[in-house]
Order: sequence, then C-alpha cells, then structure tokens
Amino acid sequence: MTQGGWRDLLDMRDGGGPAHRASAATMALYGPIAGARGRFCLAQVGQSLDGRIATVSGDARDVSGQGGLVHLHRCRALVDAVVVGIGTVLSDDPRLSVRLAEGPDPVRVVIDCNGVMPADAQMLEDGGTEVIVVQADDVPVRFAGTIRLPRGPKGLCPGAILDALAARGLCRVLIEGGARTIARFVEADLLDRLHVAVAPLIIGAGPSGISLPPVERLSQARRPVTEVYDMGSDVLFDCVLRLPSAVRQCQKIEMPHAT
Repeated sequence: MTQGGWRDLLDMRDGGGPAHRASAATMALYGPIAGARGRFCLAQVGQSLDGRIATVSGDARDVSGQGGLVHLHRCRALVDAVVVGIGTVLSDDPRLSVRLAEGPDPVRVVIDCNGVMPADAQMLEDGGTEVIVVQADDVPVRFAGTIRLPRGPKGLCPGAILDALAARGLCRVLIEGGARTIARFVEADLLDRLHVAVAPLIIGAGPSGISLPPVERLSQARRPVTEVYDMGSDVLFDCVLRLPSAVRQCQKIEMPHAT
C-alpha cells in the first residue's frame, strides 16, 4: 500500500474517480468497499491458525498481528458505520476508531437487544464519532439517537438493522464482531464480503471466529470465491459471499439477545 494509492482510495470513498495510484491487488481488496455507492456489508474476523479469536478466559488482545490490525483500521476508514454486538462491548470495551491508518472514523453502532449498554463504555466518553445503540422496542431508551426495532422470538432482525442504518445514510457497513453477530449476518445472506485475517499462533481452545450452525456433509458447506493476501504478520482471506447484482432481502434470521 502506497500513500498515494491509499489517498486515492479515500477520495474514491468520498465519490472521487478511480484510484489510479493504487496497485491492482490494492484495488481488488479495497476497491469494492471504497467504490460502493449503494449498500455494501463487510464482516472482518481476526483469528488464530486454529480458528480462535480469544482464550477460554476471554483474552482477545493481540490475536491479530500488526498487518491484520492495520487492515482492520483501513476497512473502518472506508465504511460509513462499524457494528458490534453488546458482548464485544462488555468484553473488550472497544473504541472502534481509525488509529492505524489515515482516514475518517466511522459511526459506531452497538446491537444491544436488551438495553444493557454500559454508560461508561469507552466509546461513549472518548469524544469521537456518533454512537448508535440498536435495541428492542420493548426496552426503555437510555441514549440519544437510539434505534428501536421489534423484538422477534430470537432477537433483532439483521436486515432491519441494515435498513435502519441505510435510512440514516449509513450504507457501507463493517460488521466487526462478535462471532454470533457475524454469523447472523452470514445466515441472512446480507454480507457482500467476509475478510478473515489468520495470525500465526495456536491458542488451543476458546471461542471461534464465526459461530454458524453445523452442517452434516461438506457438500453443504459454503465455498465462496476467495482471494488470499499476504498482510505481513497475517494472511488475509477475502471471501466474496454475494455478487453485487444479488437481491438484497431480510430473511427470517434474528439477532441473539447477547453476542
């Protein structure tokens, strides 16, 4: 990634022309995000060689190497909003800002079905970009700008979440965690791309990067078209889950009450 190529991508994000100074590989990886003019939904997972994102005790710090982290921050800079579940906030207390790359901070979105968002969460006190809490409509509102959606049998519909964000002009969305949150968007066929950054460490046990329902036979497994990138410290798998022309619809897959 050259400085000129990255600045061209940022201009492209804001409606500018093609990123002429970006390499072909850079455009293949980041161009679909920066160039998206309608809805675009990306999920990012950073995990170990054995597919873990944290230890059994919940320690997730430094799972991704520097290359994987820089990539994540670039993705944040190219989207309108970054989304996490309340479980990620409770366990990691993230800021969700852009610090390892040049570019704007996205709007921060927390899926909090039951309204348990801590009032002292770091993102609420850092003076950064807007924080939007998405919760069920049967829970009292505690924060300004809260989005309230109907509660289904299993929680909130991920398609309805994207609809509500798009209504606020937040069309390019990064789903950053946790595992069950990402899985719900995968199940609902709402992801255009899935980025999986694999770091060279073996944790042995702990939560997996994506928690999908099991399949009985490998013929039932998802086999997305995938490109592989060397990020230095990590290896990145860029998976195409949906073609741009695919029909976008909210299936009956609902967000869990905690994730």
